[in-house]
Amino acid sequence: MEYPSKLIEEAVNQVSKLPGIGKKTALRLVLHLIKQNEQTTFALTEALNNLRSKIRFCTHCHNISDTEVCSICNSHKRDKNIICVVEDTKDVMAIENTAQYTGLYHVLGGVISPMNGVGPADLKIEALVKRLDNRAEVKEVILALSPTMEGDTTAFYINKRIKDLSVKVSVIARGVPVGGDLEYADEITLGRSILSRTLFN
Repeated sequence: MEYPSKLIEEAVNQVSKLPGIGKKTALRLVLHLIKQNEQTTFALTEALNNLRSKIRFCTHCHNISDTEVCSICNSHKRDKNIICVVEDTKDVMAIENTAQYTGLYHVLGGVISPMNGVGPADLKIEALVKRLDNRAEVKEVILALSPTMEGDTTAFYINKRIKDLSVKVSVIARGVPVGGDLEYADEITLGRSILSRTLFN
């Protein structure tokens, strides 16, 4: 692709490195920014600079935070007896959007994946074990990991590491999604739905 300016080409190359954005979309975004007033573009660059220089990770749960301890861990309204273990910050956001969970979180920063060179030592698993060791009030750990081979491997490993602690370990329910047709559900999902059936209320 030919560009009328080296500056545009450089900007397109940088923007296209973002996930899900190809060169054409990057070019559209760059041309859009050029048409905006300087203040809009500078506000974007300032926000990105602040993101990189000021963003932190909570020292308790490892969630993305503006402060040393995140707002969830700091909140007096949260149930300190439950810790929900998730893979990433986006999972925290997804669960928070349900407004059904009021406990604390622990963000692992990924899942065990030997194929991708990610082992237990690369994740925040030991930090979780120490956290449970130091907090007698924690009664339950919810493993809210993706139902994949890597997610199941990680859940199995965590359960093995904390089984000797006096804490209940549970996993999120798996089954047919609301509004889904049984004929389109795969056999494993449908089988788990039957095994994890609940009483009809």
